[in-house]
Amino acid sequence: MANLRQILAATDLSSPARQAVRRAALQAAESGALLDLLHVIGRAPLERLRNLVADLPQGLEQRMADDARAELNRLAESLHQEYGVSAGVHVVTGPLLAELDNQADALQAGLVVMGGRGESFMRHRVLGSTAERMVSKTKRSMLVVKQAARVPYKTLLVPVDFSSESLAALRIAKAVAPNAEIILLHAFEVPFEGKLRLAGVKEDVIHGYRAAARQESLAKMQALCEQAQLPPGTARLLVLQGDAARRILEQEQEQVCDLIVIGKHGENKLEELLLGSTTKHVLEESQSDVLISV
Repeated sequence: MANLRQILAATDLSSPARQAVRRAALQAAESGALLDLLHVIGRAPLERLRNLVADLPQGLEQRMADDARAELNRLAESLHQEYGVSAGVHVVTGPLLAELDNQADALQAGLVVMGGRGESFMRHRVLGSTAERMVSKTKRSMLVVKQAARVPYKTLLVPVDFSSESLAALRIAKAVAPNAEIILLHAFEVPFEGKLRLAGVKEDVIHGYRAAARQESLAKMQALCEQAQLPPGTARLLVLQGDAARRILEQEQEQVCDLIVIGKHGENKLEELLLGSTTKHVLEESQSDVLISV
């Protein structure tokens, strides 16, 4: 099972980011994990301010850090009152992604939590650039929170393509929401189906190819469940034909899922610093929270 003994929640202290912190606290309370909160003061805004104002008040950076720490402490206290979780508090100055990565390494965090929206969030259909950049570069599983955190996750959608990422996604899904219903989804397409039809292959033959692909996928899903040590009947298995990203987003709505758990890359992984195209699309377009496993 994935290691969730330490959770790190990053916040810019905006309202959407507070929802991410609340979800992290809920996860810590449910799993017994330790929780730490992190706020990073970026140097770039300070440098821009210095360029605009020739004579900045002395000690401004320290006062900013003190104010942020006081607000973070108040947030930690409210989490303790609501969830019974004690959270460590960290305020640092520097490049956001680098500092978040450094803190995650120092704490050996098994899960990083952050909001899908921040103070600069402009359109509801576009993921906040900070979250997307962090997910692209992270070496740790990351939970991107989009919805208000009120109750533990109830229904998990876990898309699988039978790459090595699929088993990791299923294992962390079990760790994050051990009592939730798991729906495994595989979307398939018959290779060269269009060309087969143009070549005059009869529709019933193509239908047979589809049926064979579906049966093969079901067998692989059952094997994956056994490998993840899921008891029989624990997960619902869905095998659908069509584009993977489209089917994931459709089933998110049809199955009323509150969390999608998906690998950072799929079977077509090209470069470690880039998100797989399906994962990126789901991250941007989904309504529910998204957990990216690595």
